[in-house]
Amino acid sequence: MLFSHDNRFENALQFSRLDVYHSFSTVSPHPFSLDDERWPTAEHYYQSQKFPGTSTVDKIMAASALEAYRTGNRWWRIKRRDWQKIRQTIMTRALYSKCVQNPEIKQALLDTGDQLLVEVSAYDHYWGLGRDHRGHNYLGKIWMNIRQKLRSENPR
Repeated sequence: MLFSHDNRFENALQFSRLDVYHSFSTVSPHPFSLDDERWPTAEHYYQSQKFPGTSTVDKIMAASALEAYRTGNRWWRIKRRDWQKIRQTIMTRALYSKCVQNPEIKQALLDTGDQLLVEVSAYDHYWGLGRDHRGHNYLGKIWMNIRQKLRSENPR
């Protein structure tokens, strides 16, 4: 058989990084404090960390969550040189802070039990699964790692 169906994704909790209504998205309106700043969304924090000490941070902070995403992803903007190495750490810090400072997010995450969490972007093979379901799903993996950390912090 050339292609086989992957049953793991059928029972997975699927979400989009850019769905403002989903708790596990990076653009949901769940503010948190981190690095002596109040961030309106995880996306604001994540995109701002690409351009520390520049006016682009001010533009990102003044933008809506989706516009912060677009501003930070413009290809001509110069990002910090170590961005490829640290971007997962930055996203983890943002999502963990969002989770522990917003009890409803923490509870929603814990309520997923051992369910596979997948970011379903058809075009993003890094953070999501991609159209062919062969992407890295790093956003889902970060959420599952945070879930495990929360469980280890508060064993039942």
